[in-house]
Amino acid sequence: MFSRLFFITVLVGCLSLNIFARTQITNLRCEYLSNPLGLDTPSPRFTWIMESDKPFTQKAYLIYVASNPELLKNGKADIWTSGKMKESESFAAYNGPTPLASHKKYYWNVQVFGSNGTTTSPVATFETGKMDQKDWSGKWISDNFNQEFRKAPMLRKSFPLGKTVKEARVYVCGVGYYELFLNGKKVGDHRLDPGYTAFNKRVLYVTHDVTGLIKNGDNVVAAVLGNGWMNIQSLAVWGFHNAPWRMRPRLLCDLRIEYTDGSIETIASDSTWKSNTGPYVYNNLYSGDVYDARLEKNGWNDINYDDKNWTPVQIVEAPASKIVAQQMPPIRITKEVKPIEMKTFPDNIYVFNMGENMTGVCRLKIKGEAGTKITVKHGELLYPDGRLNQSNVDVYFQREKNDMALHQDPNETFQTDVYYLKGGNQEEEFTPDFTYHGFQYVEVQCCKPVEIKKESLTGLFLHTDVQEAGNFSCSNEVLNEIAKASRRSYLCNLFSIPTDCPQREKNGWTADGYISMDLGLLNYDGITVYEKWLNDFVDNQREKGDLSGIIPSAGWGYADWIGPVWDAGMFIVTNNLYQYYGDKRAIEKIYPTCEKYLDYLKTRETNGILTYGIGDWVFYKAKTPTDYTSTAFYYLDNKLMARFASLIGKDGSRYEKKAEELRKIINQKWYNSQTGTYASGTQAGQAVALALGLADQAEEQKIAGKLVEMIRNNNHQLDFGMLGSKFVPSMLTKYGYVEDAYTMITQKNVPSWANWIEMGLTTLPETWVVDKDFKDASLNHVFLGDVTAWMTNTIAGINYDEQQSGFRHTIIRPHFINDLTWAKAEYNSVNGLIKSEWKKENGNVYLTVTIPANTTSTLYIDKKVELKSGTHKFVIHN
Repeated sequence: MFSRLFFITVLVGCLSLNIFARTQITNLRCEYLSNPLGLDTPSPRFTWIMESDKPFTQKAYLIYVASNPELLKNGKADIWTSGKMKESESFAAYNGPTPLASHKKYYWNVQVFGSNGTTTSPVATFETGKMDQKDWSGKWISDNFNQEFRKAPMLRKSFPLGKTVKEARVYVCGVGYYELFLNGKKVGDHRLDPGYTAFNKRVLYVTHDVTGLIKNGDNVVAAVLGNGWMNIQSLAVWGFHNAPWRMRPRLLCDLRIEYTDGSIETIASDSTWKSNTGPYVYNNLYSGDVYDARLEKNGWNDINYDDKNWTPVQIVEAPASKIVAQQMPPIRITKEVKPIEMKTFPDNIYVFNMGENMTGVCRLKIKGEAGTKITVKHGELLYPDGRLNQSNVDVYFQREKNDMALHQDPNETFQTDVYYLKGGNQEEEFTPDFTYHGFQYVEVQCCKPVEIKKESLTGLFLHTDVQEAGNFSCSNEVLNEIAKASRRSYLCNLFSIPTDCPQREKNGWTADGYISMDLGLLNYDGITVYEKWLNDFVDNQREKGDLSGIIPSAGWGYADWIGPVWDAGMFIVTNNLYQYYGDKRAIEKIYPTCEKYLDYLKTRETNGILTYGIGDWVFYKAKTPTDYTSTAFYYLDNKLMARFASLIGKDGSRYEKKAEELRKIINQKWYNSQTGTYASGTQAGQAVALALGLADQAEEQKIAGKLVEMIRNNNHQLDFGMLGSKFVPSMLTKYGYVEDAYTMITQKNVPSWANWIEMGLTTLPETWVVDKDFKDASLNHVFLGDVTAWMTNTIAGINYDEQQSGFRHTIIRPHFINDLTWAKAEYNSVNGLIKSEWKKENGNVYLTVTIPANTTSTLYIDKKVELKSGTHKFVIHN
């Protein structure tokens, strides 16, 4: 117990809520996946979480990897035993005497030696895929058409099985996208597989357990292939129609069957497969799917179908030499959304309101005359008359020559799926397979009268299915709605890469990705997605060392106007993964790419200054000089590179030296010590200097004071872009002005986050001002959403410790905002669940903090309090 004389604050005791100690090991994961299939990592990583009713510290661990679970039950392992490792981290990597074999299921567990004794985990598994490119039996196959042909390839092969099947796995890569079937049933629940990559550098394959889909006797494996990012057939602003990887969609497939007698048979993609086309008339990521049900070949993917008139496939070239496992959650349908309203218009037009802005496609159930054309058009806005308005998102589609793009097909419409009824008395169902859209409103038009009800259409919310890891809520509903909108925008922009928007672009803009990363990782377990994206950075780098502003890129985006603030994503994403997960592998992989990039930047500087690029993008009125922000992030790159070098045992002294040289240059050129201002004296300029550590420590409070003065003089209105949105709230908080940050955030006048909620938006727009014309303004961007991370970090107070990564040590620093009566947040870290919850009652603040086993925390409430694992309660008297 202690008191503050001036604030009359008393902190009362830490209470453990449990009496009897119980320690267990949970959440065993390999490569951050639970019991994964198809890994091809030579040294997979193992992680686990300790749970204990009383404070617990891990003293050592011992990993066992075996070929069968019975060995583990007896404390033995025939593949690898780590030996007793005197480590407190719940992390290990395979280091066995022999390489892991392909197509092999391994069993593992961990024994932990700790302060409460020894604990042994349950048994978990991981299964390898293709550990070597030579392990593929199949060949790349496609039909006989070229990349301009619009109908989708349909492929099939029938085969007999004369033995009893023990297990079956299919290893499949179909680019751009594929839908795979066994005996008429779809394989898996994935959508839009495989993930987007630079297809001429690497492609991803997926492994499925298909034991339950095959049978003794006759079987058939079949696939239909979509264009995806592989074959953008429309002229595109970003040059995808000229992509170096463009080619006709193609398939690589191994169906590997293990029989009960121990023998192995592989049904591989080869010249014995057959091809045809059918109802999949056209598909494009930016426009949509066109499906003519009159052309269906009933039962084409089942065994009873007669394919004698189908054409033999062609053996085709591989798109890339690297075929690697897709080791991240797939894109899935995660929610079905029912319309809240349907309005009817003349000419058989129906407009549906989904009630929220979302991504995905729609499932339409309809019955009518054969050949009836149904168009399903998607958008974020309505015209005053209630019809669909796409003007804010179709700006890069069907432009005139010499403008942003020239489109070649006047009949193709942006974000519009087309379905032709096959007719009859049965209700038909249409769900697009090879596209996705961003929308709140759906306009359905029929060329002939049909019956359509509100129940006829269902929205299918699609995104990379990352596991939820955290949440925040408080007594201010506006903040809660901002948080919901931010989370929804984040998911809407996660499609195997972090994207900028889900409708008009769908691109992996690098700054968008890292600016929203704290929001993402505090709410979702995203390490595998970001590690995959960092591989795309490696593939994106050109010989001279530069990067493009969108990754992956078909060649567009290397222009100077994008520049260093965007490129810094390579360093910031890598550093964030280390901070959140305590894992150095991303650093080890990206380090050579970073070296090459920093060598490139040396060729672009003039006396240390970088004069190209964009900085505080989508600023409101006050523009921060881009040479200042570009050079500031050049400093940050070197600072982070020095840290990377230290972490992986390399000499980073040259980067530390360069960073200090740049810091001095920046301060000499852009800092006015008399006024305490940087560059042109903008809110973003001040915050960038503080956040990146540019300022001398003795000057920091003066600079922060100038920042809050700017905010107050502007009636607590923000005036910055995406860099300011990331750094201004956190820097106001760090230097003692949290109430000013809160007032700015909840300000309901334009520009503000709260204003968007007042407008009824359910996702975050791209710009602060959303005018009546909208013009080039998406309503589903996430890069201004870091304020949601601020809520968890500042109001609830959950923060990582930069000196002890992976939340091995947590900083709890809550702020009891005057306007709030309660707040709570939780974060399921790689080391366990962290909670912080407080409420005001009868003049007191009641704070409850939960810290995971095998971790510690420092709580800051006027004074510093060290906490061990467990649940702790405090009462703060005002």
